[in-house]
Amino acid sequence: MNVDYNETIPNNVNLADDRRLLRALERWQPAYLKWWEDMGPADSRNHEIYLRTAISVETDGWANFGHVRMPEYRWGIFLTPPDPDRKINFGMHKGEAAWQAVPGEYRSELRRLIVTQGDTEPASVEQQRRLGRTCPSLYDLRNLYQVNVEEGRHLWAMVYLLHAYFGRDGREEADMMLERHAGDPDRPRILQAFNEQTDDWLSFFMFTYFQDRDGKYQLASLAESGFDPLSRTCRFMLTEEAHHMFVGETGLARIVQRSCELMREHDTEDLRAVGGIDLAIIQRFMNFHFSICLDLFGQEKSTNAANYFTMGLKGRFQETRIDDDHQLDGMVYRVPVLDGGRIGTQEIAAVTASNERLRDEYTKDSQRGVDRFNKIIRDHGIDFELTLPHAAFNRSIGAFAGIHATPAGQVIDDAEWARRQGEWLPTPADHDYVNSLMVPVTEPGRMAGWIAPPRRGIHGQPLDYDYVRFH
Repeated sequence: MNVDYNETIPNNVNLADDRRLLRALERWQPAYLKWWEDMGPADSRNHEIYLRTAISVETDGWANFGHVRMPEYRWGIFLTPPDPDRKINFGMHKGEAAWQAVPGEYRSELRRLIVTQGDTEPASVEQQRRLGRTCPSLYDLRNLYQVNVEEGRHLWAMVYLLHAYFGRDGREEADMMLERHAGDPDRPRILQAFNEQTDDWLSFFMFTYFQDRDGKYQLASLAESGFDPLSRTCRFMLTEEAHHMFVGETGLARIVQRSCELMREHDTEDLRAVGGIDLAIIQRFMNFHFSICLDLFGQEKSTNAANYFTMGLKGRFQETRIDDDHQLDGMVYRVPVLDGGRIGTQEIAAVTASNERLRDEYTKDSQRGVDRFNKIIRDHGIDFELTLPHAAFNRSIGAFAGIHATPAGQVIDDAEWARRQGEWLPTPADHDYVNSLMVPVTEPGRMAGWIAPPRRGIHGQPLDYDYVRFH
């Protein structure tokens, strides 16, 4: 399915055949471009960036590389090819043909899912908008901008669904996505993790490792949806989301590597005097980002999640690979609980535990990357291990929202938390120090002193390639 770049809005959904929809999206486009100018990457208007642009959704055509000025990037609407025989694979409608139109009885629930997912896309652009001013290399600056334009395209993907299938309500929701802003005290983004500041590159790599990994699991669950246009949209978005997680994992690995090199070179764990980032600081940033991302999955026991599954709107991660009846009749799942100040578990109906199952999958996936970071540390002969904090640590949603717990999962009182939280979460001094390292490096091939170079360049280009051209 080739992308039609002759249209004002590039697409592979035959917008030209639906003039009413095309006109509606063309009316939304100027507001989007104004949002991008006001809230998108700062100071990037005249840069030429070596960006990847989809020219088709097939594996051999979705990645076309070339230098593009940011305002000229062609955002569009791309869905994976349809499967005319696709069935709904779970819930009460299992075995029925996938829906090509919104089921009237599920209209509000489906719109809510699309709006919540769609709201995260422009939020991340807003959170990262000033990072270009402090890039550690042109390689990293290019990756930041690639993530930004793809998050912008993901917003287009959700806005298309709202315009195409939800009438006036959908158009109003699409408008509101440009009116909310990350961190705005009056009109914040829907999910709190997308209101946090991301004003340094350690936070950016944590964000693309943890927050974008949440995106992977949410999109994969929505890709199972019985509403076929949503499923096809999310399946293509997942191909781009993989790059965002690659940026996060390789970025963190390069920071860990450089920190280890500096520790060995200077025989010290305190890297502040030599311009590196202590492993202990990396751990505190990891504790923060992982814990706030656990909240993104919602309550351990959730009627909404049960309804989404039963209705066939949102499945489980890799639903068709799970060996059960895909309707969860009589099945149970173990979830964490707090009982008399002690952390335990209990069995609940599996259909109400969909959030917790997804959170468990996310945790296992996150741990795999942490294991790779720890291998780098071990290979340098350093006695330190990065760990993911316990699920009870620093939580604002769910069973642990009303308590304080250590990263090891020990419940503590308010006084001890107040006294010791600086051991576990980034302190103002940590942020000040990390920000002091954020000095731009824009000479091709050069890297900031706190991060190691990547193993290879982008799309076969050398590391000293001019990934970003300034004008």
